[in-house]
Amino acid sequence: MDSKLLNLKLLMLLCAGFIAGTKPVYSQSKTLKISENGRFFTDQEGEPFFWLADTGWLLFNRLTREEADRYLTDRQQKGFNVVQVMVVQALRTVNVYGDSALTNHDLGVPKVTDGNTFERSEEYDYWDHVDYVVGKAGEKGIKIGMVPIWGNAVKNGKTSAAQARAYAQFLARRYRDRSNIVWINGGDIQGDVVPDVWEAIGSTLRAEDPNHLITFHPFGRMQSSKWFHDRDWLDFNMFQSGHRTYAQDNEAKDLRYGEDNWRYVEADYARTPIKPVLDGEPSYENIWYGLHDKTLPVWTADDVRRYAYWSVFAGACGFTYGNNGVMQMRYARDPKLPSWEEAIDDPGAGQMIHLKNLMHSKPYFERVPDQSLLAENGERYDRLLATRGKDYALIYTWNGRDMKINMGKIGGAKLNASWYDPRTGQTRVLGKVTNRGIKTFDPPGEVRNGNDWVLVLEK
Repeated sequence: MDSKLLNLKLLMLLCAGFIAGTKPVYSQSKTLKISENGRFFTDQEGEPFFWLADTGWLLFNRLTREEADRYLTDRQQKGFNVVQVMVVQALRTVNVYGDSALTNHDLGVPKVTDGNTFERSEEYDYWDHVDYVVGKAGEKGIKIGMVPIWGNAVKNGKTSAAQARAYAQFLARRYRDRSNIVWINGGDIQGDVVPDVWEAIGSTLRAEDPNHLITFHPFGRMQSSKWFHDRDWLDFNMFQSGHRTYAQDNEAKDLRYGEDNWRYVEADYARTPIKPVLDGEPSYENIWYGLHDKTLPVWTADDVRRYAYWSVFAGACGFTYGNNGVMQMRYARDPKLPSWEEAIDDPGAGQMIHLKNLMHSKPYFERVPDQSLLAENGERYDRLLATRGKDYALIYTWNGRDMKINMGKIGGAKLNASWYDPRTGQTRVLGKVTNRGIKTFDPPGEVRNGNDWVLVLEK
């Protein structure tokens, strides 16, 4: 057969497949892996993957297909590559179309119907809607961090380990061929509360789906490593630095890291075996200090940036952003509170991409935290966090105070120095400096909380 005719027929068959819906018109994002040094994520080709997540906790049951499309498109445009979602929030969970997730509120019996045609409501069930959203996220290069069942739905004692095992098997078999899945066991709960359920979910997911990463989302001011660091099913650690201020902390001394979320990273970074770690829930933008008292101030984009840069420069493999209106997919019912559609454009959400871009602009896998770069440091909001590679160093200040830097920690007799603006992603060039002794750098602007800068030193 003539080669031109053969190519034409192949093209026609391919197009026919697309039109008939038998072939996807997109390539799903690649499954995540752990880097060789155990500190970071990569794709299947070994390319860097900086985890930049949003907490869209109620995405599956609050948003329609059209609304989910809009939300995911917005997050893609803002640089997010992960969305953390509750698969089932409660045993009575019903989605926006009125479809129940479970049969008779039994976690071990997901409610599934024959067929999946959206136009036929009797066919389109809760799990078909989850399938649709996961697929849309894949089209946009977004991973879905799937929380199988939220902690509050389990700690009441109405779910057994056997039910959890059956449910985890269902999830793993349904989604193990979707490349854009990450499993997040737990859900705002301590690992020693109904531990048999969390062990059943984790071990079953690992047995049924060995190719997707698994972590655990703990209660506030706690770390997954406290209970599960040595488990074979836990691939990376997640902690929740939470929503309280320094003054609101009242836990035992060993948990009183307060707003210093870099301390959680520092603790997990030192553990063996080596596993990646990240802050899976810091203070949400536009939520009140401590969550519930509406007479208190709210956390702002300034605070969100501090949590992000502090944790990543301390050695985290990424960061999870959250917003009060978005995490609950709030509708426009209260004129005093923004809906999710308004909140997606809050400033903090648009500023997270600058951290991701900064991390990807430097040699990725050689990066380590290194506080020895600092000739002096401070506490709380005066704290400086430093990270470096072989020939570059990055030092973050949240309030724009002077930095005294020990030079000679990276290569080069002279270094290029500049200021990186976490609010805009723009750079202000300082020029060349000699790479020896102790040098003082004065960030732009006045000293005040939220006047944050990154000093960039490069060979």
